Amino acid sequence: MFRFIQYIERQVVLFDAIEDAAFSKTHSPEESGSLVALLQQASFNPSLKAKLKQKLQDFSLRLVLTAHPTQFYPGRVLAIITDLTEAIKSNNINNIHLLLQQLGKTPFFNKSKPTPVNEAASLAWFLENVFYNVVSELQKQVEDEFESPIFNAHQLIELGFWPGGDRDGNPNVTTATTREVSDLLREILFRCYYRDFRSLKRRITFRGVEDNMNRLQDLFYENSFVRAGEPENMQNEIIQNLEAVKDVLLRSHDGLFADRVDNLIRKVRLFGCYFASLDIRQDSRVLRKAHIAGRAFIKDVFPSNYDELSEEEKINAISFIEADIPAEGYDDLTNDTFATIRLMKRMQTGGGEKASHRFIISNCQQASDILQLITLFLWSGWKKEDLTVDFVPLFETVQDLKAAGTVMERLYSHPFYKEHLKARGNKQVIMLGFSDSTKDGGYLMANWSIYKAKIELTSLARRYGIQLAFFDGRGGPPARGGGKTHRFYATMGKEIANDHIQLTIQGQTISSHYGSFDSAHFNIEQMVNAGVLSSFDDNDRNTLSAEQKSLLASMAETSHQAFVTLREDPLFLKYLERHSPLKLLSQINISSRPVKRNSGGELKLEDLRAISFVTAWTQLKQNIPGFYGVGSALKKAKEDGTWRDVKSLYESSGQFRTMMDNCIMSMSKADFRITAFLESDAEFGTFWRKLKDEFDLTRALMLELTGTTILMEQYPVERRSIALRERIILPLVIIQHYALQQLESGDHDENTVQILSKLIIRTVYGIVNAGRNVA
Repeated sequence: MFRFIQYIERQVVLFDAIEDAAFSKTHSPEESGSLVALLQQASFNPSLKAKLKQKLQDFSLRLVLTAHPTQFYPGRVLAIITDLTEAIKSNNINNIHLLLQQLGKTPFFNKSKPTPVNEAASLAWFLENVFYNVVSELQKQVEDEFESPIFNAHQLIELGFWPGGDRDGNPNVTTATTREVSDLLREILFRCYYRDFRSLKRRITFRGVEDNMNRLQDLFYENSFVRAGEPENMQNEIIQNLEAVKDVLLRSHDGLFADRVDNLIRKVRLFGCYFASLDIRQDSRVLRKAHIAGRAFIKDVFPSNYDELSEEEKINAISFIEADIPAEGYDDLTNDTFATIRLMKRMQTGGGEKASHRFIISNCQQASDILQLITLFLWSGWKKEDLTVDFVPLFETVQDLKAAGTVMERLYSHPFYKEHLKARGNKQVIMLGFSDSTKDGGYLMANWSIYKAKIELTSLARRYGIQLAFFDGRGGPPARGGGKTHRFYATMGKEIANDHIQLTIQGQTISSHYGSFDSAHFNIEQMVNAGVLSSFDDNDRNTLSAEQKSLLASMAETSHQAFVTLREDPLFLKYLERHSPLKLLSQINISSRPVKRNSGGELKLEDLRAISFVTAWTQLKQNIPGFYGVGSALKKAKEDGTWRDVKSLYESSGQFRTMMDNCIMSMSKADFRITAFLESDAEFGTFWRKLKDEFDLTRALMLELTGTTILMEQYPVERRSIALRERIILPLVIIQHYALQQLESGDHDENTVQILSKLIIRTVYGIVNAGRNVA
């Protein structure tokens, strides 16, 4: 049976490679929604060209790679997929045959859990083999359309990185980890530079450039293979030498190969000495404890009853004095907090400010969470006038989203924070989490809560003269903010800040959307195009009217009630534990992160990570977080006589259409036939029928809403891809349920339990990989 699973795993890889090879045929670069089409239009329309240039001067896209336990393919398998894709493109049968043999003998998974550094190295594969070339190529493509430079103050596409910096709920990430990952990113980047330089050196064999080329050879080689104790930022020196080489080529050698020098200069400007900005993230509760510990060294500044004060009193009591308190001598998490704050200064010294300039506060519930964190920096050697760090609050739950406006207004009106923002160009980043809000309130309420919060926060920022950027914590599936992401950004409307698009990309979404040059180029183009087009909506067709907002709010509330009622059912968590591999996810050796935050205690829904929650439902082939409650909301709209308004909203609002289409995508990957045996189960029969009834109701009303006869009828290529993938993994799903039933059926000896558990775990890999955006 394990051999059978191995065969299906490799079937999935082959199908991935075939789809990637056909990408240029199934996704035309000239199709509507691509940057290529927009640039082509602009080249024949001076007015549009001027408008586009102005927008691009104010716009940026930031993609942040995150390590999550759904990125199953290691680098060795990704390399095979890349080579297999090229072999299929060129119809090289002999090479395909050899690569499939190699694939058959290559292990897919680790025998032990990866460390955070292992995870970083795995994701760095995409930086090195995809983003390094794609980001540079897209920047060049846009610059070539205009006669003069348009990115003087910023770059079009920025890269962020979480592995090694995200320590929220992951005790395996330490200051040593963060330092190791920072050094690793630098080394990988310089190896990319060195490869390009060696190619350049073979062409530039002329007199007059010897000294500059020798110096560049030393810089690239040493930083690629010799790790410095205290790295230096060499970006300016590298660019100066490359510019000197280019100047000689233009003056003395007819400009021969000057374009190749330009390409390397562009990459050095884009990636500096850091490759991707390493974000730091920690939970507010950990930071509050660090503040308590640090106050012991700050005498006669904070009142003795500070922790008992109200929020307003705390804000008034906070004093922003500079100090140099010990970096260790506390508990492990507090030691890590103070040491990491000091490390950020080192990273900026070695790679420039962008190497690490953001600290994200998870579970941010009050303005004092941000202000207290600033004091931790000032107590760790940072100076007020040189605090080159952006403090990013993360609002995740439905309740936190409601309170976000109050938190931010307190910050915008605070004298010290106002001065800090002024020093940072009056720019504020706010992160919004989709996953926890879906687990908390259901699919429709999560989307509505975030949409509503964005409107409120944008209005507030504009009132205070703040340039706001939303950083969206999106996962792979619609239940975690994924799906047709670019369409969300193309239809934001004027009420929502959209000049700077920032989002996480994680799990198999990285390999499926950004795993090859073609797919990454296309998907990044779509995101840039979406941000640009949203600003061209002069008639403001995408802003919802008061009546439309009221209708959506009513539907979200109905959906929320249905989802909360389900979640509060005593069988909810029990059903998930019994009939999905939830309890075994912690044994999967693909993530350094625990399945739940309270890793030592009893399993509780509030502690369960959203990614584990969603993954468990997708393994069941029920995808409850992606649709449950939507059918109930549509049904009530019919009963209330507002169905015509709902249909009008679907036809006129890009936001609502995208919400519904993503919900349909999630439903298309569900198959209740797999668990139909539970309908007659004495314990879970009624609960299963409740899930199935909501699915059937949602499906029927979705088809009526969209005017179609089958799910995803408007997207035939994607529908066919999903159908084929579901067919490939059907045996894995059956094997998984068989093994789960065997585990529950009675007493087994330890050896049998281990075999059945391993069988279940192995099926998880293939199911998630085949789904590409199901977890």
